[in-house]
Amino acid sequence: MIAIGCDHAGVEMKDAIIEALTEKGFELKDFGTNGDPCDYPDKAKEVCAAVVSGECEKGILICGTGIGMSIAANKVKGIRAALCSDSFSTRFTRLHNDTNIMCMGARTIGPGLAIELAEIFLTTGFEGGRHQRRVDKIMAIEKEN
Repeated sequence: MIAIGCDHAGVEMKDAIIEALTEKGFELKDFGTNGDPCDYPDKAKEVCAAVVSGECEKGILICGTGIGMSIAANKVKGIRAALCSDSFSTRFTRLHNDTNIMCMGARTIGPGLAIELAEIFLTTGFEGGRHQRRVDKIMAIEKEN
């Protein structure tokens, strides 16, 4: 199960991603919004809670630029969120950082690219090895604060 949520700027992109990924066999849980104005930190918190609890394996967050969602998501313990806007970075954030949330900007990339990036994010595994040590250090910072 993949959690997906957006603020009012990302509704069209969210709906396009849900339609495309569902057709490819992914199961998504829609946390909205479905058009009502909302604040992106609220949606980030909901989607991240679903990922941290294990209800959902990974999450996708969309706002105007993706920056606000990324900042908000990374405040949640257990979340490693990355702003994704190209295929190389999207692939390597999974391979090397084991990110569990991807953030995208509906005003910065189109729906076709967003769908492609979401698929890359969801199908790319974590390499582990030397990268695990680095992820462990990232997560240790969380425990210090």
